[in-house]
Amino acid sequence: MQDKVFKIGYFADGPWSHRALELLLQDSSISVDFIVPRTDTQDKTLFSQAKKHDIDYLYPVKINSVDFIEQARSYSSDLFVSMSFNQIFRKEIINVPRLKTINCHAGKLPFYRGRNILNWAIINDETEFGITVHYIDEGIDTGDIILQNTYPISDQDDYSTLLSIAHEECATLLVQAIKQIQNGKATRTNQKNIHPTGFYCGKRGFGDEVIDWNQSSRQLFNFIRSICKPGPMARTSINGHEVKINEAVYIKDAPEYINTPGQLLMKTELGFLVKTLDSFIEIRNIESDISLKVGDKLGK
Repeated sequence: MQDKVFKIGYFADGPWSHRALELLLQDSSISVDFIVPRTDTQDKTLFSQAKKHDIDYLYPVKINSVDFIEQARSYSSDLFVSMSFNQIFRKEIINVPRLKTINCHAGKLPFYRGRNILNWAIINDETEFGITVHYIDEGIDTGDIILQNTYPISDQDDYSTLLSIAHEECATLLVQAIKQIQNGKATRTNQKNIHPTGFYCGKRGFGDEVIDWNQSSRQLFNFIRSICKPGPMARTSINGHEVKINEAVYIKDAPEYINTPGQLLMKTELGFLVKTLDSFIEIRNIESDISLKVGDKLGK
């Protein structure tokens, strides 16, 4: 048992951070002394929890500013913790707490550094995704790894199922890492010992949801499920009318043949068969202000 309360500064946002905060608040040996939310969102859950538990809620904050660094030092924190936070930690703020600063990342570092990792993992037809807790250094997602777990991705998974897993497992793994650091049992693995370079993924933005029907059935299946609700949904068009597609079914062993990619081939009970570059897939959960019919060409 710890004789001294372990003091944490929490930089956080969204559902990713809520469960972890709940677990930390249940541990009497840990004190969350302040919360810094993102400045581009309004996280009412973090605010209400801070108020309920008498935690300083610091908003808005530029974490690398001289004023904030001075304020942060006044807490004499043991550790800073980042969960779904969007400001870059520079050297001075990283080193303010006694045991430095850590981050939880929903990617299998040193691969899948960067942004929108769950989407990219599905797009890349991965059979698993990772969650990594690591020390923050002056790079982006490059610090030494403390803990890492992987979780399977099946054809029944999509963005929503991976997100649900990640919200829970990020919290669990982050708190495990914090407890290891608190108890002096944390290990460090240099990412270059796993792979000399790894790779980065860029942020997805407006226009990235548009379907290119000149892709294989497998690529289109992955693309559509990678951005389903609560994502933006995959989008195409017919004669200037937008069509949103929230679900696709990959048809294993569908025959390969040449035809017109994007053409609706047949009505099914729940949607349509649509031609792809190599074969066809079924699209379901379609949202459009016009009725679709067999023979229509998507993407016009």
